[in-house]
Amino acid sequence: MTTASVPASGTNKARVGVQRFGTFLSGMIMPNIPALIAWGIFTAFFIEVGWTPNADLATIVGPFIHYLLPIIIAYTGGNIVYGVRGGVVASIGVMGAIAGSDFLIAQINADLPADNQLGQVHMFIGAMIMAPLSAYTMKWLDSLWEGKIKAGFEMLVNMFSAGIWGFVMAIVGFYPIAWLVNGLMQILSSGVNWLVDMNLLPLTSIIIEPAKVLFLNNAINHGVLTPLGIQQAADAPNNASILFLLEANPGPGVGLLLAFTFFGIGAARASAPGAAVIQFFGGIHEVYFPYALMKPMVILALIAGGATGVTTNMLLGGALRAPAAPGSIFAVLAQTATGSYFAVILSVILAAAVTFVLTALILRASRKRDLEAMAATDDAFGAAITQTEAAKGKSSDALSGLRGGAATGPDGGIEPATMTEREIKNIVFACDAGMGSSAMGASVLRNKIKKAGIEDVTVVNKAIAALDASADLVITQNQLTDRARQKTPGSVHVSVDNFMNSPRYDEVVDLVRAQHQDGA
Repeated sequence: MTTASVPASGTNKARVGVQRFGTFLSGMIMPNIPALIAWGIFTAFFIEVGWTPNADLATIVGPFIHYLLPIIIAYTGGNIVYGVRGGVVASIGVMGAIAGSDFLIAQINADLPADNQLGQVHMFIGAMIMAPLSAYTMKWLDSLWEGKIKAGFEMLVNMFSAGIWGFVMAIVGFYPIAWLVNGLMQILSSGVNWLVDMNLLPLTSIIIEPAKVLFLNNAINHGVLTPLGIQQAADAPNNASILFLLEANPGPGVGLLLAFTFFGIGAARASAPGAAVIQFFGGIHEVYFPYALMKPMVILALIAGGATGVTTNMLLGGALRAPAAPGSIFAVLAQTATGSYFAVILSVILAAAVTFVLTALILRASRKRDLEAMAATDDAFGAAITQTEAAKGKSSDALSGLRGGAATGPDGGIEPATMTEREIKNIVFACDAGMGSSAMGASVLRNKIKKAGIEDVTVVNKAIAALDASADLVITQNQLTDRARQKTPGSVHVSVDNFMNSPRYDEVVDLVRAQHQDGA
């Protein structure tokens, strides 16, 4: 028996498209966060206003951000598309963009007075453009002569074709891409400066907070905020930027989870305390997304909390030296600029407090309806998902995507006695970056499988973009299942609403155990 998928609506397709774009950006940025942290440490210690100023070591700061970071981001993006070959060509291409940007700035500065010179534009957005452009075109060119090269000449052709195409992409980077990125950065920077000058920066929470719970935050965070924040930090006297705090502030999320801890009901209330610890100290913000999706009204509380945090940092000068990733309170404090600790800590506290109060009011106002729904279904999360589906006008996957022949029960769960046609040996938890929430979910299920005495089954976590046909069963949060199916249509797909303690984990364990018993 194969469970049919509900065709995606136009809105759903658009959401999936934005998520896929954000995932690709995240795939370029996230693996290189350690380099950004290292750069932040250099600035914290050695610049003129740092903790231990050192003029010699401070000379590393400029080349680090101007050359190293864009090049390794480009290499990572190219590698995602076309392996090492794509990464090398992308790195050559972005070097052209860096040089082209410097040339443009020098041309402009030649006509400006000495006391009003433009600073360097760092090619982070240029790297994000050049990486896929270089790698995809290299891949296409290789396909033109694949299988047509005479034996013994493969290495010669491969080396020279990549070198020549890298040269071409460097020229492309030097002229049109450098011009495009400089213009784009000017527009975006002017927009941010206008918001700051007009004291309207808190309004960005209206976009950021709903985007986070719909898993669209990566497109905004890594596509816009991180590049702009790094540019702003490089130009600021304290090498810090408020933009790093717009999305990473853990206050709104922990405020929401604490409200569910005290005023929620059923499974949501029981799981909220653990989720709050993981979100605040572990920095895995995804754990609070299901709580927001189960009651969309609380997104208003998240917006208010986020705006409160931004306002506090604007008024008191709160800023970070580099992106806080993951968005843990420890990561935030580690990247806080000298002299900004009071502002940043207060912004987290106030953001949490505002979100907590408003979420508590919303939960109290709807408590009677929620209790009736839970009594009818005996499943708080299930009732909330049903309400969310009705509000959004689309069905939840909730394991309806269990493919490869598994039957589903009336509540969307797995029939324990039903076997899939595909033997489950490799279980993969997948999320946007393949690090935070998926690693947590994989750990939970791995422990359950170990306690069940099941051997020869691996449970790993990956980014959705890294999924391949080796995955027998893929577990994703329900907002991301459509994309996972597109990557591995032959795998069994399981949707969960909460990576922490989904009842679907026990069903997966029962399914795998039944397979092993039948095969014994």
